[in-house]
Amino acid sequence: MRRPIRRAAARLLAAMAALALAACVQQPSSVTEGAITMTLTPVGFDRLPGWGEDHPAQAVPPFLAGCAAMARSPADSLGGAGESASRGGSPQQWHDACAAARTLPPGDAAARAFFESYFQPWATAGNGNSNGLFTGYYEPEVRGARSPGGGYATALLGPPTDMVQADLGAFAADLKGKNIVGRLERGRLLPYYDRAAIEAGALDRQRLGILWVADPIDAFVLQIQGSGRVRLDDGRVVRVSYAGQNGRAYVPIGRVLADRGQIPLEQVSMQSIRAWLNAHPGQAAEVMNQNPSYVFFREIIGVRPEEGPPGSLGAPLTPGRSVAVDRTFIPLGAPVWLDTTDPLTGSRLQRLMLAQDIGGAIKGPVRADVFWGWGAEAEEKAGRMRQSGSDFLLLPRAVRSAAN
Repeated sequence: MRRPIRRAAARLLAAMAALALAACVQQPSSVTEGAITMTLTPVGFDRLPGWGEDHPAQAVPPFLAGCAAMARSPADSLGGAGESASRGGSPQQWHDACAAARTLPPGDAAARAFFESYFQPWATAGNGNSNGLFTGYYEPEVRGARSPGGGYATALLGPPTDMVQADLGAFAADLKGKNIVGRLERGRLLPYYDRAAIEAGALDRQRLGILWVADPIDAFVLQIQGSGRVRLDDGRVVRVSYAGQNGRAYVPIGRVLADRGQIPLEQVSMQSIRAWLNAHPGQAAEVMNQNPSYVFFREIIGVRPEEGPPGSLGAPLTPGRSVAVDRTFIPLGAPVWLDTTDPLTGSRLQRLMLAQDIGGAIKGPVRADVFWGWGAEAEEKAGRMRQSGSDFLLLPRAVRSAAN
């Protein structure tokens, strides 16, 4: 009988330690990365707007999928800065919460009790501002082919053979988490080719095409979304996902068109951008090239039609529950409470989501891109979403060190 008693005592001591740790969390924490200072302020769950109205049981399966992906990740690989890194930047720090989630009974009551027991909410702010921007993305479906011809002339490219990624943290401690992408030329590391150079044929000799589509705008949209479904003429669907990026900064062409007076800024959406590109075929390529960022793809095998594409964490994305974040500030895998509005109805959108992806346009701690899924409704929501709001980061109350 001693072993069960010891185990019960150990659980009690662990719970007491967690409560003691939670009681110590009193003061805001700030950390500066680049030009942005993130401030995290501990709050109670009663401060999360709409917490009692959500269905947190829906967030448990994607959380568990994230746990499985974290288990395959190396130490200190999830991201974050300052408090968010020390409490959630390593897969080991999520061990206890992941173990508890695996034994949860069904239902919102159990899920809500789980999140309240194992997580501490933190209100986030960037440069002192708790109000941020929330956009959306989706998984497009386009027509395509395995080889060029028959009207399919625009290639989706796989990763180049000469592209080099360097972890600057390996050279200087103050650059930990910073990476650059480039190419070697005569012993020098140079920036990688931008979109205009790639579209002009800079990579043609490498024969990197994995699929071909008919419309260059379709290819551009696939790159912006980071994944997609390519329907072949025989009816089969090929899934493609992000496999790399050329290291160039993302420039939203909607802002380019607004600055040129082509689309009023308040009317910029994926739908209005695409309509403008279709209406101005002679200028479309030049405008798209204003975004120097270029995304490379890989074909993904064995993903069920009803399953989302894998995000940067490695877990399949869940419509309406997965978000892309800036991993400089927010660890991948972390639950995030969003308080914003629905892009179509304007009603409150207050929901527990999971940080499972990243995006070139997602910068700062109060910034997220909601994955809406696939199909016409997802496209409509994603294309029109440009909402203001706030978010709260949920981090484990009790943290295991990597040595444990």
